Amino acid sequence: MCGRFTLTAPYDVIYDYFGIGDQSPQPVFKPRYNIAPSQDIAVVMQLLEQPTRQLAMMHWGLIPHWAKDKKIGYKMINAKAETLTEKPSYRTAYKKRRCLIPADGYYEWKPMKDRKQPYYIQFHHHDLFAFAGLWEHWQGEQEDIYSCTIITTDADKKVGKIHTRMPVIMTLEYYERWLDPENQDTESLQDCLITDTSDIEFYPISMVVNSPKNEGADLIERLQEM
Repeated sequence: MCGRFTLTAPYDVIYDYFGIGDQSPQPVFKPRYNIAPSQDIAVVMQLLEQPTRQLAMMHWGLIPHWAKDKKIGYKMINAKAETLTEKPSYRTAYKKRRCLIPADGYYEWKPMKDRKQPYYIQFHHHDLFAFAGLWEHWQGEQEDIYSCTIITTDADKKVGKIHTRMPVIMTLEYYERWLDPENQDTESLQDCLITDTSDIEFYPISMVVNSPKNEGADLIERLQEM
């Protein structure tokens, strides 16, 4: 799964990496080391009426447009890649509202005998990357909410040492196909949902990260004693 991640790159680096249009709003970015569900997160999207890539801030926890209660979003921070075409909550978004979620690392907890040990997972060169995601627009009586979810898949042998599931970290070559709003070929889109973990590293960190209230670069410092 993916329940916490980091995004520390400044907005100009994010805009350049994802090829975001000049007309897209430029929110104030500050380094985030403990991004948690229900918070607003950066999302890269592309609309039919706006062919250039846009960056928006969305609520993390997908709220389907037909939902009666926005609280359903708390249960929908992740969507399984294997069932995107089957689940009513994701089916339409998978066809029409796909996105990329910028990150430069994420956290996972490994079950131990007496606790769950947190690990930080990133690429060796601390590179910016993107989770595959879906987004929705929900309209309540007095509010409009744009929300998103991170797609997960079975962990491979490498990441499986920590957890059985992992977020889909999309390869750069698939960004265009994934974001294209005219592409509704779900079979070809499944080809995008594969993560290459050959350049991924992970290491144990302090349990201070367990609280989403904690922030700062010290959260990703390697734990020396295990």
